[in-house]
Amino acid sequence: MLEVRDLETAYGASQVLFGVSFQIRQGDVVTLLGRNGMGKTTTVRSVMGMVRPRKGEIRFRDRALFGLASYRIAQAGLGLVPEGRQVFPNLSVRENLVATATKGPWTLDRVYKLFPNLQARQSNFGNQLSGGEQQMLAIGRALMTNPHLLILDEATEGLAPLVRAEIYASLGELKKTGLSILVIDKDLRALTRVADRHYVLEKGRVVWEGGSDRLASDKELQHRYLGV
Repeated sequence: MLEVRDLETAYGASQVLFGVSFQIRQGDVVTLLGRNGMGKTTTVRSVMGMVRPRKGEIRFRDRALFGLASYRIAQAGLGLVPEGRQVFPNLSVRENLVATATKGPWTLDRVYKLFPNLQARQSNFGNQLSGGEQQMLAIGRALMTNPHLLILDEATEGLAPLVRAEIYASLGELKKTGLSILVIDKDLRALTRVADRHYVLEKGRVVWEGGSDRLASDKELQHRYLGV
């Protein structure tokens, strides 16, 4: 579904990605892992067209995305839940959800079924929600674009344990629908339960890839690259 090959990205004279390659198949949940500053968010921003890579290839459903504008990439079927949530603070929950909605199986009612808290607070403004509710709203907003691939950057950063569990429960439900998902997060235990494949980044390079069983059992890898 998504194929990224030999991606190189820089901010001015400072190169961040050095030949990053990974792929996501239909229905898979895949993670990008690594310590802070290793290139995970830059990889997502490169895929989404928010920063233009210097080199590489990005293909999604057999369509070349390299060099396209961000809105074109979103229209191709990639839905982003950005780091920091970035909900519209002066719009209501309902307005946030319908602002970028497209026709498809994901509707207001379906989002409200996935996140009942949003239905209960649908008239509240985005800046009146808790951090967990804002993350639910950000996920729901991305789903309302009816993406083929959902990308979450720092899926549960700064959230309480109970809220993190609720977010991961929702990702498990989304996986059951066959939605492809790319996740960046630090909750390794939760990630190994929900994800099919993992890619570890170190200084802008993929240094390891493999399944959840291998990652969960390799304590040296976790300590060396993830600080666990």
